[in-house]
Amino acid sequence: MESVKPYRPNVAAIIVPPEYPEVKQIFIAERSDISGIWQFPQGGIDRGESPEEALIREIEEEIGTKKVEVVAEYPDWLAYDFPEHVAERMRPYCGQTQRYFLVRLKHKAKINLETKHPEFIDYKFIEIDALYDYVAHFKKPIYEKVIGYFKAKGYL
Repeated sequence: MESVKPYRPNVAAIIVPPEYPEVKQIFIAERSDISGIWQFPQGGIDRGESPEEALIREIEEEIGTKKVEVVAEYPDWLAYDFPEHVAERMRPYCGQTQRYFLVRLKHKAKINLETKHPEFIDYKFIEIDALYDYVAHFKKPIYEKVIGYFKAKGYL
């Protein structure tokens, strides 16, 4: 009998600025634990929490604001495996299954990376096509799929 790999349920936020849709840039942040690696805010879904509730909680925990509005949601869960050096820290999980949301910062939102448990040391808004110059190799296929979907739907 084949065993099922354990994947951590997770949400991820593709954040656009308050000036969206006129400005179609996306937010990325540099991880505090791995220099030079940038990503979207993301995090696990707690027991009893909906993906939307987890999304707002994770955004607040990671970038210090929950002043966002959901613009769109990727329609499926997407899974990826961790590389071995990451999997060692994330046991018992071999990867993550994620739900992606496109969210817009509200005009009064203030980003603050100095949260209770800082996960990021820097952030910036970048042109969408520059994304792949910054992200970890094992996340690129998922990011390409999600960005491609939001582009095809006219969101990005």
